[in-house]
Amino acid sequence: MKIDLSLYSQKEYSRGRNGLIVLLWWFIQGTIFRFSIHNMYSWRNFLLKLFGANVGKRVKIRSNAKFTYPWKVSIGDNSWIGDNVNFYSLDEILIGSNCVISQDTYLCTGSHDMNDPYFGLITKPIIIKDGAWIASDVFVYPGITINEMAVIAARSTVTKDVPPNEVFAGSPARFVKKRFKEEA
Repeated sequence: MKIDLSLYSQKEYSRGRNGLIVLLWWFIQGTIFRFSIHNMYSWRNFLLKLFGANVGKRVKIRSNAKFTYPWKVSIGDNSWIGDNVNFYSLDEILIGSNCVISQDTYLCTGSHDMNDPYFGLITKPIIIKDGAWIASDVFVYPGITINEMAVIAARSTVTKDVPPNEVFAGSPARFVKKRFKEEA
């Protein structure tokens, strides 16, 4: 079998908004979002909400975070989004409350079917539940759920769901220890 990328099609995929809105978002993100001053969190939250994102109270998003389609993103109260976090939101990305997504993390909701000769698009949501911490430079695969109070160590690759209150590290990420001592 051979791969023939000339036959690739996204006709079944919906970005969720028309092309003009997508282009307008990309322009806004590349200008007034990107060049806003460090502590202008409310301004960036406002812009994301204007384009359909669900952003909770007291959320801190750095100006160089990137959102492919903000209308597919939800971020709970008191969560922090670090420098250069990439929300590749071809599908939904749901971040709970009191979460930290540290710098250079890549949340990837899209890939391709390697067994399809036309390299068909596959999208799956990412869910990060309350109190989770994703440390620096982590890659999260499509379809992953990181449960409450879980921690993903720096430079890890998350290929499977992470249970609550567990620390995972490595590539692929594996169980290291419990985050908090469990009460008897």
